[in-house]
Amino acid sequence: MVRLSLQQFVQDASPEQLRAWDDSIPMLQRETGKILEERKGAQKYTAILEYRLPLESRRPDVVMLTEGAVVVLELKGKSHPSQADIDQVSAYARDLRAYHKECQNVPVFPVLVPTRAKDHCSYQDGVSIVSPNALENTINSFVKENEKPIDPHKFLENSAYSPLPTLVQAARDLFHSGEVREIWRARALTDPAVNRISEVAHQATSTKTRHLVLITGVPGAGKTLVGLRAVHAGYLDDLAVERGGGKPTTPALFLSGNGPLVEVLQYELKKSGGGGKTFVRHVKDYLNSYVPKTASIPNEHLLVFDEAQRAFSKEKVADLHKNWPVGIAESEPHHFIELCERMPEWSIMVGLIGEGQEIHLGEEEGLIQWRNALEASNNSDDWTVHAPATSTIEEAFDNTTIAMSWDDSLNLDTEIRYHLASDLHKYVANILECKKEKASPYAIKLWKDGMRFWLTRDLDVAKNYLQERYSEYKEARFGMVASSKDKILIDYGVNNDFQSTKRVKLGPWYSQNQNEPHSCRRLETVVTEFGSQGLELDMTLLCWGNDLIIKGGEWSNEYARGYRPRVPLRDPFRLRQNAYRVLLTRGRDGVVTFLPRDSLLDETWEFLIDCGFKEL
Repeated sequence: MVRLSLQQFVQDASPEQLRAWDDSIPMLQRETGKILEERKGAQKYTAILEYRLPLESRRPDVVMLTEGAVVVLELKGKSHPSQADIDQVSAYARDLRAYHKECQNVPVFPVLVPTRAKDHCSYQDGVSIVSPNALENTINSFVKENEKPIDPHKFLENSAYSPLPTLVQAARDLFHSGEVREIWRARALTDPAVNRISEVAHQATSTKTRHLVLITGVPGAGKTLVGLRAVHAGYLDDLAVERGGGKPTTPALFLSGNGPLVEVLQYELKKSGGGGKTFVRHVKDYLNSYVPKTASIPNEHLLVFDEAQRAFSKEKVADLHKNWPVGIAESEPHHFIELCERMPEWSIMVGLIGEGQEIHLGEEEGLIQWRNALEASNNSDDWTVHAPATSTIEEAFDNTTIAMSWDDSLNLDTEIRYHLASDLHKYVANILECKKEKASPYAIKLWKDGMRFWLTRDLDVAKNYLQERYSEYKEARFGMVASSKDKILIDYGVNNDFQSTKRVKLGPWYSQNQNEPHSCRRLETVVTEFGSQGLELDMTLLCWGNDLIIKGGEWSNEYARGYRPRVPLRDPFRLRQNAYRVLLTRGRDGVVTFLPRDSLLDETWEFLIDCGFKEL
């Protein structure tokens, strides 16, 4: 009866799935029957089979709603589970804790049942691994007597589970509906900044003034999401000033100098039915449209500049725009302030500020360029800077003549990208500062929160783990990333050379399914720090090269490929550190790191183990 109901519910069940149900359902009935016999309150328990997580394709085998606890069971027809099996059920429990309203104040326990094992009970990486005959005692150990089980009707409501969308998913949602799905925890962390931008916009229209809004935040805190929500805000249509006989159709624009980010967002928006460039454009293209044409008036009132601290210097702008008239090139902040002043009556420039993200030449000037641009303006009295009182902002604007409005709601200090696991940026910072004693405690906490940091010297082991872990999660995206300045990875089957990475089509790479030719899930092509910055995957396969290694107890870039700078190069070592900062933080579930069997990397292997990585 149960099997027939499941078959009607999961109509695309494979023959393997049907056999798995035939093997597991009698065992579940037997073990839960024992619980019913022994516990009075068990009559009120609920067992939900093949619960499909809303907005996803993942299905935990069984979710049990017991007294004061939720138990997630994953059944595997084997005697010895793999690491991918363990991490799969751990992620189910983590996501219910993070995104399900009914699990907010109730403990969620992951349990892995290798159905062919006997008399086994162990605990690994936060997961109970038990044979069928130990299942009854394990479930009973989680129960809190006299506490009311979760109402199954409330648990099964679609709105109860709302996972954090990826950046690409958020862009798609905004294009279709003008809103991002409501995430009950994450929304509270980003709404204050979005609301503050709205307040500044209404203030600007009533006072006919101009404003620079700086939003700071740790990596993964939702800065880009705030920027995308700002440019899609419906109130901007009402506040826009007529020009050329009508109001602009697009009063706001999201701008980025990050070509891969723009390419992926435009690809996804175009695939969703739009033109792709309506709300998202590359900084270079936008400046080309207006800077040489001094009488041209921009269509927008609000511009969002992603990673504004990485704005190009005057020298880099001149190098990029050789077709411009001689002498007009200035820094990107200078040009944006001037373009905002062309906009009729009011304008807002929103700068999204990250830390440690400078990986390109010409990005090392920093925030001081924005201050210099404002102070050099002939209309500087019209401007107000709104910013949080962080040390970085205070240092850049110390003793400025520009009006300042301090607002800590513009600082996003909680990571939400990594399923609400916190402190990944601190963990990575300590790794890159060679502070393994400080890194290790962060690793313990992050592992407990569901992040994974695996290490292997066998590329096939890494690939097999990812393919197995996400085999039932078709929406998941995982792929190979590597540094652009390494010299040895190509000898180990990792094509991170310039020509190979140049041929990667980034839109399809991040978006296509595994059966499509360009998908990252195929683990055939590689993107570097330049193709991954600002973007994200569920998990990355980081191929660690010889361009940043531990040598004599310190990081060294001695073996990195050289630069051919056409603009001044200040600190190549810092650029390598920042490249690995990017590569280590792209995965929402963590990272599998492959270190080739090269003696140069032996000390790096030991260092990463000491920092909290585990051998896969």
